[in-house]
Amino acid sequence: MGDPGSRTKIRETIGLIESRSGTVVGLCDLVDCRGPLTAAEFRQNARKAGMAPADAILGGYANTYAWVLANARRLKTPVPYDHPSGAVIWVALDDATERALKRRRTEKAKPASPKRVSRIEDGDQWA
Repeated sequence: MGDPGSRTKIRETIGLIESRSGTVVGLCDLVDCRGPLTAAEFRQNARKAGMAPADAILGGYANTYAWVLANARRLKTPVPYDHPSGAVIWVALDDATERALKRRRTEKAKPASPKRVSRIEDGDQWA
């Protein structure tokens, strides 16, 4: 879900990268960024981020934000990409990778696996 200590103004389709895989495994629409969240808001919405409310403890960041995702879908075939050194939150994809992802957008989408992609479902909203 990005960096919980980071606000973003991006509102577009983004690629989902499985850590250390070297591939873009899915796509989703980044539709909003909420926050900074209070501890109560974070706990109230914990299940949308795949955790139990008791485990939703703010810490380590001056502010915590929720990136609101919609239309998450796993690609039938992951798309390889080059991960530049130092890239943590955003990776600028080369033209060939962008073209491959544009072709995949028209594939019949597979529902995203909740183990791999955010458990936020279409239409879920942070309180």
